[in-house]
Amino acid sequence: MSAVMLEVQSMDSYLDSVACFRMIMFRQSCSHLRTPFNLCCPSWLLLCSAALMSTELRSTQGLTVTSTGLQTIQRAEGDTVTLGCSYTLSPLDRGEIDIEWSVLSPDTTKKNQMLLSYTRGAKYYHGGPRDAEGFSFAAGDPSKGDASLSISQLSRIHSATYQCKVRKSPGVDTRKVSLVVKVKPSVPKCRLEGGELVGEAVSLRCHSSKGSSPLKYEWRRESKDPMPAGATQDSATGELRISNHTQSFAGIYLCEVNNAVGAERCRISLRANKSPNRTAVIGGKAVGSLLLILIFLVLAGLLCWNLKDRQHHDKESSNEIRDDATPPDSCPVSWRTGRNAGQTPQTAYMWAGQNQVSTHNPSSYCQGQTPVKNALAGFDSKHRYAV
Repeated sequence: MSAVMLEVQSMDSYLDSVACFRMIMFRQSCSHLRTPFNLCCPSWLLLCSAALMSTELRSTQGLTVTSTGLQTIQRAEGDTVTLGCSYTLSPLDRGEIDIEWSVLSPDTTKKNQMLLSYTRGAKYYHGGPRDAEGFSFAAGDPSKGDASLSISQLSRIHSATYQCKVRKSPGVDTRKVSLVVKVKPSVPKCRLEGGELVGEAVSLRCHSSKGSSPLKYEWRRESKDPMPAGATQDSATGELRISNHTQSFAGIYLCEVNNAVGAERCRISLRANKSPNRTAVIGGKAVGSLLLILIFLVLAGLLCWNLKDRQHHDKESSNEIRDDATPPDSCPVSWRTGRNAGQTPQTAYMWAGQNQVSTHNPSSYCQGQTPVKNALAGFDSKHRYAV
């Protein structure tokens, strides 16, 4: 501490000596001038000029922000960025170190938004938790000469102009940095338009659905061979056009899309097929057409034959008498006549087996009934009758 004070005192004495030397030289220059000018050059004016010179010299030796680099930084969404703010102190700076990071308002009539500050050995976050989310000092102790700001998980809302202000009385200095957050291009899709026949026009197209503009497309061959002279490409639309396709264009092509924060690519294979024989193609088309007509005629004939056969079958079925039809409910005429003549309608006959007797009633047949079999209690085998 004593060494620092000695250094400060020596610097003050040096500045005082320089100021005195300048005052003496200025007075000597005034003495050589004529009397009217001497009246206009009093001693108090010399003292004031010397004091101003001394103050100017002192201010040039104060705190200075030494960070260099781009004043506008471009980064991709999701990345982490560090906004540099390194500084050096002067022996004349004796106050407390004070560091402030703020977002400058585009409207000069509005106040700037304070983000982060450091004073008396403590860090302070200003605003709500969402406003301070992702912001921090890059160095653990910003008072050691590095007041850089770190921002993580960048999004487009972080695009702004930031100001770093470092103060240690009487020295003070600032630095401004503009941050632009962009979207990386997405993986493009490569596609082929037109045939791959030799002698025809072919177009290779490349398109990325996402990414901050401007997007730049570039086609090249994977084999690192030079692009044929007959191919033209548009870097804005991503089209590679070949007006007259030849065997020399065959191969694998790469399309790369890029912007200020990233690049992506896709690939596609291009072949060169020879044109087929036109006569053979025409003949094949004619044969195919004849086969289609023949197949159509055969199907139509089968359909007509099937319809005619079904109609004939239905006609024959309507004229046939079915064998399994139920008999009419009325009795035969002979049976009805017999009943009218006095015959007993319940006349029945029986036959005897070994253990059973069946009784048949003719009138039962008229009513569609079946013979009824009656079981016998016994049978006399000698006299041949039921008991």
